[in-house]
Amino acid sequence: MTHEKPNLQIIIGNQYNPYINLAVESYLLDNFLPNTITMFLWKNSKTVVIGTNQNPYSECDIETLFADDGFIARRRTGGGSVYHDLGNLNFSFIADKEIYDVKRQMQVIQNALLDFNLTTEVSGRNDITYEGRKFSGNAFAKTRHQGLHHGTILIKTDGERLQKVLKVKPAKLHKHGVKSVASRVINLSEVADITSDNIIPHLVKAFEKVYDNEAKVIEFDSLLTDEVIKFSQHIGSDEYLFGKWKEFSTKKSDTFDWGSVDIDLNIDEANGIIKDINIASDSLEPASINAAMELLKGANIKETPSLPSDNKIINDIIRLIY
Repeated sequence: MTHEKPNLQIIIGNQYNPYINLAVESYLLDNFLPNTITMFLWKNSKTVVIGTNQNPYSECDIETLFADDGFIARRRTGGGSVYHDLGNLNFSFIADKEIYDVKRQMQVIQNALLDFNLTTEVSGRNDITYEGRKFSGNAFAKTRHQGLHHGTILIKTDGERLQKVLKVKPAKLHKHGVKSVASRVINLSEVADITSDNIIPHLVKAFEKVYDNEAKVIEFDSLLTDEVIKFSQHIGSDEYLFGKWKEFSTKKSDTFDWGSVDIDLNIDEANGIIKDINIASDSLEPASINAAMELLKGANIKETPSLPSDNKIINDIIRLIY
């Protein structure tokens, strides 16, 4: 049985506003193209990008970031916060679920770096490393028809600024046995003659080789429709970025093998009902975090709910609260 080769698309961003870039990415994810995989390469100017369930106030020194004309942005995927600047390159793979393959997509990045004599490894939940140090964090999301896999490639990122604006929990550093985020990560320009521009043709070549087809180039500006611009304004709004987090107060917190959680509970003391719950987490499975919040809102704090045994994340959160 022969399988049709996937159609390949390449989009290369030409500006550095994170809300525009994330809006384009969302548009690509929500507009299904069968048997197609798109590689979108883009850069952001001085931006802390947080996961969909993360609390901006605990992930970022917002005052320092804004004083330096930086941005904070929230992506659709789970995972932890990352710092972007023009010294790194971001990639997004958007693919029909039938051909979505994280291992193959990682291979595109790894093969491109072989051209610079860099042999890399996929490590842990979602990292690509060189000699044990991380240069790429990846995150994932799925819609009904498509999958999204995106990540960063640290090439010449300003490490000093990264350390100033990113807040990293001591428990996370302890877990990795390191004293600072700087000792965990590496800029690839330290070990190869590589820039956020000269890597692009190598990524294009690797993409076409891994999928054994020629890619069609889509002009970035053709995607900047009124719909995309309007959505970019929404995801850049204070309400979207900070709204429900302004009053967040951590009542319960812990770190698990799937990620960390901070939980804010609003309990009606008279009858023990959880009136409201908000969970901040760097879990790579935001759907499970959202499901836990739905399950627990309205529950009685004095009566432990039954555990949905097939979902460890929800079970751990229930045990933490009760």
